[in-house]
Amino acid sequence: MSGYDPALVDAFLEHHWCYRPVDATFMGNRDHDYRLPPVGPGVLAEELAGNRALHARIAATPEPFAVGDRLDRRMMLAELEVQAAAIAVRSRLANPAWLSGEAAFAVISLLLPQTAPVRPDALRARLAAIPAFLAEGAAAIGDSPTPAGWVQRARREALAMAVFLREDIALHDDYSPDWDNARNDAATAFESFAAAIADIPDADPACGEEFLTLIMKRQHGLGLSPAEAVEQARAAFDRMGEELVSMASAIDKDRSWQDIVAGLSKIGPASVDEAFASYQAIDMDARAAAAGLVTPAVEYGLDYRWMSPCFRRISQSLYFLFYRSPPGLEAGQGSVYWITPPGDDEAAFLAASNTATVKTIHSVHHGGVGHHTQNARARAAQSRLARIAGTDCALGLAFLGAGTLIEGWACYVEDLLMEAPGFYSPEEEILLKQYERRNAASVLVDINLHLGRWTQEQAVAFYRDEAGFAPSRVEGEVVRNSMLPGSRLMYWLGVEGIKTLRRRWKSDTPSFHDTLLSYGHMPLAWIAEEMDRAGQLNP
Repeated sequence: MSGYDPALVDAFLEHHWCYRPVDATFMGNRDHDYRLPPVGPGVLAEELAGNRALHARIAATPEPFAVGDRLDRRMMLAELEVQAAAIAVRSRLANPAWLSGEAAFAVISLLLPQTAPVRPDALRARLAAIPAFLAEGAAAIGDSPTPAGWVQRARREALAMAVFLREDIALHDDYSPDWDNARNDAATAFESFAAAIADIPDADPACGEEFLTLIMKRQHGLGLSPAEAVEQARAAFDRMGEELVSMASAIDKDRSWQDIVAGLSKIGPASVDEAFASYQAIDMDARAAAAGLVTPAVEYGLDYRWMSPCFRRISQSLYFLFYRSPPGLEAGQGSVYWITPPGDDEAAFLAASNTATVKTIHSVHHGGVGHHTQNARARAAQSRLARIAGTDCALGLAFLGAGTLIEGWACYVEDLLMEAPGFYSPEEEILLKQYERRNAASVLVDINLHLGRWTQEQAVAFYRDEAGFAPSRVEGEVVRNSMLPGSRLMYWLGVEGIKTLRRRWKSDTPSFHDTLLSYGHMPLAWIAEEMDRAGQLNP
């Protein structure tokens, strides 16, 4: 057995980027900016052969002594194993929404502030590659039964991208008329793709217990079986329902918790300008409130600004994030946080920008003490993959295993600031309890849907009627669940895992949180093992 070679990370990433070049762009590697993913005949067989050869090389090495190398080796083996299983039982090439998302973000990823300045040659190359990419992808799917939600999402994205390319891309600051031929051809290709997949017959989206268990065990590092996770989440969901009733009664015996939460939409700025200013102001308040609990990343900038005009329409139809941390391989000095400007309905904008929502979702979960600090700390992680595993790509996280720490932290820190006296009102704490209950609900849908216990219709009804999701959000949430098994259970299980670790931590609160984040984007269960190995945890 040969020694571990850190250069294996380079081999792993090159293999990954060969088949996922848009991921490379989001991660900050520019070598693949001119390419789209290969989708032709034989691609999956070629990828699988390379996957197995690389897995064998890495598995033949001993466990490294250095913690960063040890985590890198572990993540590579887990990701390769799950990717190989996915090729066999759940190929991404069979999902039209993967095709539409990759084609869309192949272009958009080159136009974001994180990749400025625009590289015109790369942009034109990707635009020119879109017609063949979508045509080959649609031909490969043919009339194979495909979950209807995936098809609907793909068609919506494709038609929205056609409009973006014909109209809104010209609003980009770096737009040039020499993009026109390629962008018009690409727009036509998106329209043709939407038409080609319109009549595909429906299919069950369940991935099955074996594949879901593999994700939970290998990618997330969880010791729970799917059935055990459902049991725990169901008990928590029911308990939190009772807690919400009790919390509301303590505030006003004549108002339900639903009424109290609805009332929060009326508390906030009185004007658009005040709403815009509130994002930065509340973010600063959150950082101050976090003092003594965690060390916010004040050295890494967070620039709140209005969303660029060219993206305002397309952001409504794609997995388009208002906060996206800069590429881990090209982090720069800070991050852009886009605020979607009001449309014709200013009252709706002000309601959506209410103080409670800006405070919990934008300023805490995503902002200064949430994802922003987490991403800044990840840049200095000892593990190379931990610096980029949490990169948001066209469909979600680059490496799903990082999710229990990433989403676990952002949800956990919402509740953490309840320990800062006066930061939240009692009514806002009810909102947080609703968020926590929704995350437990998502575990139930994620697992029951993929075990075949619930139909998509049952999942929709549960989210709408029991979990209290907004009706406009329910269909999209179920489609996301169905496309990405194991991607929604990581929120609630991540929070619960952090709470458990904190109870075992031997030192003070700030050192726990700062140490936790220092590991970067890695499965929470593996971080726990490393903390235990370092003697930092009680039994």
